[in-house]
Amino acid sequence: MENVIIIGTGCAGYTAAIYTARASLNPLLLSGTQPGGQLTTTTEVENFPGHPDGIMGPELMMKMQAQAEKFGARIAWASVESVERKDDGNFILKAGSDSYEAKTVIIATGAAPRHLGLPGEQKLIGHGLTSCATCDGAFYRDVPVCVIGGGDSACEEADFLTRFASKVYLIHRRDTLRASKIMAERTLANPKIQPVWNSTVSEYLTDEKGEVRAVTLKNLVDSGESEIEVACVFVAIGHTPNSGFLGDLVDKDENGYILQVPGRTATKTPGLFAAGDVADHYYRQAITAAGQGCASALEAERYLSGHAH
Repeated sequence: MENVIIIGTGCAGYTAAIYTARASLNPLLLSGTQPGGQLTTTTEVENFPGHPDGIMGPELMMKMQAQAEKFGARIAWASVESVERKDDGNFILKAGSDSYEAKTVIIATGAAPRHLGLPGEQKLIGHGLTSCATCDGAFYRDVPVCVIGGGDSACEEADFLTRFASKVYLIHRRDTLRASKIMAERTLANPKIQPVWNSTVSEYLTDEKGEVRAVTLKNLVDSGESEIEVACVFVAIGHTPNSGFLGDLVDKDENGYILQVPGRTATKTPGLFAAGDVADHYYRQAITAAGQGCASALEAERYLSGHAH
């Protein structure tokens, strides 16, 4: 029987582990399918406090892991498929052939990049299709690429890619960007970025090696189709929270983000807490995820103090 099981090993999960470990709760972290979370797919992180010269995303996560383990947190490389609450208030977690039992659970499973759902899409990831410009942009020097999306993330990706690509097509299904005003203005003023309005990608076209060579565009106003040559497609159309395995233990919004008790990290199920990007669709920053990880740890500790059994 565990006092605390933390599902997820991103900023929220590791911070929750540091706090619960220091409180002598001997937490167990279950890593999930992406150990280290989304920061492992980024390069330099310049806005995490305490690192004035920046720090590489994977290095920051390794330091958080080491800090959690220093205080006694344990990590199991497992992916949770279901969580059930027993009549006695404890939880059973299933991960493949393994099962775990805990008095409290902190959900810190984050969110996964959303894709278009086109045929063959999954096979193209890493072969000219990606959701991370900072990870893969440098591979596409002096060739045309495209970004799909119209929010701040899409604009940031497009702007970053102009350091490498010969041209960046910004494909958006509307005729104005959803991004903040300053971000939209900066993007549209960049001579290497060409907006493609009222359009969506309807097909990925590949070469004989199975790498992306072009995309087919569908105009949403006149239904016309055209083709543009690009060496890579960067998808920036949002994220899907990793909350589907929780069933009705939590309430969710229309996009699947876990609803917390206002001002808290608690969910509708006593003893079950949610922290980070699985519940936060507004800030979505490493530091706010870490803050929620801290909050969830403190709430779990207080819950255990009041429910000694």
